[in-house]
Amino acid sequence: MVFRGTIADAADFDPAADAEVLYNAMKGIGSDKEAILDLITSRSNAQRQEVIAAYKGSFGKDLIDDLKYELTGKFERLIVSLMRTPAYHDAKEIKDAIKGAGTNERCLIEILASRTNQQIHDMVAAYKDAYGRDMEEDIVADTSGHFKKMLVALLQGRRDESGVVNADLVEQDAQDLYAAGEEQWGTDEAKFIMILGSRSGTHLRMVFDAYEKIAEKSIEDSIKSELSGDFERLMLAVVQCIRSVSMFFARRLYWSMKGLGTADNTLIRIMICRSEIDMLDIRECFRLRYEKSLYNMIKDDTSGDYKRTLLNLCGGDDDLAGEFFPEAAQIAYKMWELSAMTKVQLRPTVRPAANFDPASDAQALRKAMKGFGTDEDAIIDIVAQRSNAQRQEIRQTFKSLLGRDLMKDLKSELSKNLERLIIGLMLTPAEFDAKMMRKAMEGAGTDEHALIEILATRSNEEIQAMNAAYQNGYKKSLEEAIQSDTSGHFCRILVSLVQGAREDGPADAERVNADAQELANACNADSDDMEMKFMSILCTRSFPHLRKVFQEFVRFTNKDIEQIIKKEMSGDVKNAFFAIVRSVKNQPSYFADRLYKAMKGLGTDDRALIRIMVSRSEIDLFNIRKEFKETHDASLHEFIQGDTSGDYRKTLLVLCGGED
Repeated sequence: MVFRGTIADAADFDPAADAEVLYNAMKGIGSDKEAILDLITSRSNAQRQEVIAAYKGSFGKDLIDDLKYELTGKFERLIVSLMRTPAYHDAKEIKDAIKGAGTNERCLIEILASRTNQQIHDMVAAYKDAYGRDMEEDIVADTSGHFKKMLVALLQGRRDESGVVNADLVEQDAQDLYAAGEEQWGTDEAKFIMILGSRSGTHLRMVFDAYEKIAEKSIEDSIKSELSGDFERLMLAVVQCIRSVSMFFARRLYWSMKGLGTADNTLIRIMICRSEIDMLDIRECFRLRYEKSLYNMIKDDTSGDYKRTLLNLCGGDDDLAGEFFPEAAQIAYKMWELSAMTKVQLRPTVRPAANFDPASDAQALRKAMKGFGTDEDAIIDIVAQRSNAQRQEIRQTFKSLLGRDLMKDLKSELSKNLERLIIGLMLTPAEFDAKMMRKAMEGAGTDEHALIEILATRSNEEIQAMNAAYQNGYKKSLEEAIQSDTSGHFCRILVSLVQGAREDGPADAERVNADAQELANACNADSDDMEMKFMSILCTRSFPHLRKVFQEFVRFTNKDIEQIIKKEMSGDVKNAFFAIVRSVKNQPSYFADRLYKAMKGLGTDDRALIRIMVSRSEIDLFNIRKEFKETHDASLHEFIQGDTSGDYRKTLLVLCGGED
């Protein structure tokens, strides 16, 4: 196995000399923490065990007891944990996860889903030795249901590690998983446990590919729709570890530091247990997924000697590097392949109302606005729970039945964000997009992010309808408006997109390699040529074609298209190309990220929030919700609830369509 850790055996190692350095660092008043952390993080775990023995032999004292006495807090926890063998460290983490009132299920999942057979056997033996108890019995007593059964299956440490693949069995397992879940009402959890708990990683990766062809969705998506709770989380972790243990740990590290507060136990556990195995690959996967180095995230999220120790274990800053490590290049290639294969079923949150009666709705809206005061609840209940086509019927019926303009009445009765949101819902999608483009360009500044978001994500038909609505509403072409409000390459990109002439259809196999090679060659050109070449491909090819192009780009360059754009371009040009790439990869995820940015931090970007909630509610807002939850570990519903208020909030929550 190739060494991919950041901590290795120190050369010219002398355990007696190290023991003396540590003894002197802790002698007298105060302790020399830098000397302690520098020595311990520059020795392998095997060497640390020799230092412990030498310390006892030379000074008749227990090194771990002395370290506990001299150090405090998270720094003490980290240093003491580094001094345990991997098996005893895992055993202690499992013990801590199940002792006391609650159970730390995430810790159980992380350890048991990611360890090899040998690591599990060593851990079980260490647990017995340290606590005089049987690990399996303790876990069984503390967990339940299918979650318990899968943990017990993993605890046996009997996964096939031969790497031998039987092609017939691959097809059979894929069919069996499909039959156990997607194909029937209810789920045969035992089948999932048997296959995912025992087959080899090589075999299962082929099963996942075969499954995707049968089900037309990824195994992860099926698990999310078929399973729930801790059992779902455990099975997803197993799948992630089969695909890439390094990416699994990159995700866990990110979540340990994201948001308010740090999950220090998780951070410490992973940094220790992977530092001698695959920390280099975890670092690269981290940068690939989160566009920031693990080193910098640790630096921003921790402090003092604790931070210095973690940074030593991390071993380097990948924001200074350029190319992928081998593992990360393979993962990037595979991610594009998965993106190209997955047929996502787009799901709205707003559908046509049953038993729809436009006359009755028109009368109810008039009643809600007549007389003193306005019945906002009645307006919200009707407008937010009808499809756009139904709202257009209500508009027409309101005029023919009552001789009044519904839009004018709504504007005079409502105010601020509620008015903007309700009016946005009452416009046709083309009128709404045209209005949003107009708002993004009027006045002193330009909202470039809004222009990019709309033009990078709309279909040719939607763009052409928006162009017609803009011309009709503002007596000027949208292209002219863009040209008078933007400049340079950014203007050219927007003008290219506003033509609504992107190619349709699947990837053109003959042109995929040529386009990927052209983008690769453009990376060595000057910035003007590079931007023009990127524009000629990114703004004109179909999304399925671009997925394959970006995949082959990884093979040609050993780099990811997103990181090239981030590194080589700047400003609005970078943002525009980045939005196209993110949309090609996973459009609901792109919108989830835009919604998150609209609400995080101080103040809310209400225009962006309204724009996305209105424009996606009948297309893919349910998918966006799912991506939001997965990426930000909080639901879109929670975010809207915490960030908005009153009738505006009530309307947004109706559009959101539920709590995840």
